[in-house]
Amino acid sequence: MPRNPASHIPDPPAPPRRATNVTLPEALLREARELGINLSQACERGLVSAVAEVKAERWLRENRAAMEAWNDHVERHGLPLSEYRQF
Repeated sequence: MPRNPASHIPDPPAPPRRATNVTLPEALLREARELGINLSQACERGLVSAVAEVKAERWLRENRAAMEAWNDHVERHGLPLSEYRQF
């Protein structure tokens, strides 16, 4: 059976990491440790989520006028190419 050539592609290098201090409630920290949760990974996932949420909110705020203008246009003129829709 032929081998998958993609299996020989090396993983991309990991992005540089930087140590930081995080202050957490003692009870939460104790429970996380008891459950074997990797604190760095959990904090990273939470921060990735928070950054994505703020970026999405910012994008919506920055593009609100364009979206409203498009919605007004569609309301007045209908969808472009709507005569070709088959549903």
